[in-house]
Amino acid sequence: MSKAYLKGALHDATERKYTFRLCQKQQAYVEFIANLVRKLGFNAWTYKEGKTRNVYIVEFSKKILDSFEIQTRQDKIDYIRGYFDAEGSVPRKKLGFQYIYIAQKSNQELLELVSYLNELGIACGKIHVPSTKKPDYWRFYASAKSRKKFIETIGSWHPEKSQLLGKMI
Repeated sequence: MSKAYLKGALHDATERKYTFRLCQKQQAYVEFIANLVRKLGFNAWTYKEGKTRNVYIVEFSKKILDSFEIQTRQDKIDYIRGYFDAEGSVPRKKLGFQYIYIAQKSNQELLELVSYLNELGIACGKIHVPSTKKPDYWRFYASAKSRKKFIETIGSWHPEKSQLLGKMI
């Protein structure tokens, strides 16, 4: 299991004083993250938020990523996979054109991500602002010609997204 994946997935998390807190609708994904943290030798706790909400939480110590840096090719793959699982998407309905994209408020983070993808031979579209209503929200697509390579190299460990990517091949 990989600290790099966890670092990528944390782009959808809240940072507290001593812990990271990741929220998801899919309980299976929250349990997956908790098990990943435990396999890395740290404790994680999960719970459902509220009685009527379908929101699940996993929390764990920030110490897990102390002094961790992305260095290897595998680190980059795992980091992108975690980032995609947190901030990426594919269409749920089968439309005429299938696409893979990642969106985020930080243009700088997306530049780094595109750089890693390019190093891996995965072409990406231009980083752009998709809506004038959200001028601080950025997005890029994996190029249609690189879609298969993205799926085979990066893929997803998110239960729902991995199924959607599998249908695209």
